[in-house]
Amino acid sequence: MLKIDTHAHILPEQWPNLAEKYGDERFPVMVNAEGRRRIYKDGKFFREVWANAFDAEVRIADYAKFGVDVQVVSTVPVLFSYWAKPAQALELHRFLNDHTAELCRRHPRHYAGIGTVPLQSPTLAIRELERCIDQLGLQGVQIGSHIEEWNLDAPELFPFFEAAADLGAAILVHPWDMMGRETMPKYWLPWLVGMPAEQSRAACCLIFGGVLERLPKLRVCFAHGGGSFPYSIGRIEHGFRMRPDLVATDNARNPREYFGRIYFDSCVHDDAALRYLLEVAGASTVMLGTDYPFPLGEQEPGSGIAALGLSAADQARLYHGTALEWLDLPRTRFAPDPE
Repeated sequence: MLKIDTHAHILPEQWPNLAEKYGDERFPVMVNAEGRRRIYKDGKFFREVWANAFDAEVRIADYAKFGVDVQVVSTVPVLFSYWAKPAQALELHRFLNDHTAELCRRHPRHYAGIGTVPLQSPTLAIRELERCIDQLGLQGVQIGSHIEEWNLDAPELFPFFEAAADLGAAILVHPWDMMGRETMPKYWLPWLVGMPAEQSRAACCLIFGGVLERLPKLRVCFAHGGGSFPYSIGRIEHGFRMRPDLVATDNARNPREYFGRIYFDSCVHDDAALRYLLEVAGASTVMLGTDYPFPLGEQEPGSGIAALGLSAADQARLYHGTALEWLDLPRTRFAPDPE
């Protein structure tokens, strides 16, 4: 059965050293020291990565062990650089998008790509989105759960979402710059607590801000199973009903009604949580996603779905059917011979 991982991060082996070029250490840089690839940000060590973060052939072989055929690759959120001057950020985003497009051209049966755009300048972001779709052949873009001080309902961002809907571009919302990190520096809490909260923030803003209501054709997926949003929908809906004067100020539609329209990946690390996600969202909007190749990712890609004992039809939907719909791609792109 065709398996498509919709949440897989990739890096170039190297990218422009904008920290040196612009004298700003906030830009991430890759350092190759004694055969080890390390990312530095703010002049400090951020993360070590291995060949599976950037070597196309290594990744294909690694995935094959688990029967996964296709990776929908996106950049690592640390490279979003939404804080940077727009023109400087655009330089980095264009490099990353060119790299992703070239990877997909070289390995069309194994990779699809979603790009990245400098959303601190919606005008530049729209231009780069258009280049991603019309010139590079990418399927959409990954964006952060917020853009510096803007939540995703910010009026400044609406033209970007409108352009994405018009272009038919898939949007992957990924948590980044996690809330509360200054007050919870220990125990990896920004990733364990802040990351799920970021996704709920993003989903609520797109819903309550009326973005999804005004743009019914916009195809948005929330990584990491939507974070805490699906699991707290009861509280969110209750607040909507009890205090519409505070919650329903920009959109009068019940937030629960958006299930069936918004997409989620399956990266939740818990069989019961995935069953609940399928119950509340439906198999038609859930798809395989692993957060490969990082430690918080699903270490055996596809194992969470396999553990549920679903029907063959539901498995096919989660392994590839939903992904193809979200990406607006034909199955023949990856598997010319039908099953």
